[in-house]
Amino acid sequence: MSPALSKPPLPRRLLARYLLLLRMRPLLTKAASSAVLSALGSLLSQVIERSRRKPGTSKSLDLSGPLRFAIYGFLFTGPLSHYFYLYLEQLIPPDAAFAVIKRLLVDRLLVAPPFLVLFFFVMNLLEGKDLSAFTEKMRSSYWAALKMNWKVWTPVQFVNVNYVPLQFRVLFGNLVALFWFAYLASIKKR
Repeated sequence: MSPALSKPPLPRRLLARYLLLLRMRPLLTKAASSAVLSALGSLLSQVIERSRRKPGTSKSLDLSGPLRFAIYGFLFTGPLSHYFYLYLEQLIPPDAAFAVIKRLLVDRLLVAPPFLVLFFFVMNLLEGKDLSAFTEKMRSSYWAALKMNWKVWTPVQFVNVNYVPLQFRVLFGNLVALFWFAYLASIKKR
């Protein structure tokens, strides 16, 4: 049998590499995966927007948006989520009374609202806009985005904080966030 035929399939090799990196450098691995998936979410938003346009009005992809989302994912989403899930595990252990509900409430009511403010603030800075633009974005989009966050993320986070193994919670959230960031990127353009 040739060496090429004895290699495991590519997805299995990638998973093994990811698991190794997750063990060796969990924070960096989660930050990098957040960056990649956040950027892909922004690209997905552009692809969806392009598909809705009339034929002949094609516009090239703007790579500055995915770059901003990658920066946000790498510096904020990955690291903050990593530490949040570790802290939540200590704050409300799985065997605590009503742990399933308490964990969800902490995430949805105490973490989600300021995390969304952070998103709008950082994106405002990365776009080079002033404080008045941030204030206007908060006034025009925050409440709608928060309500959508609660609708979309509540069932996801119920599963994530209660049933997904701790080391995979950031990745699980990032996979769902791929579509969430596509949504956020689309409302940032409104």
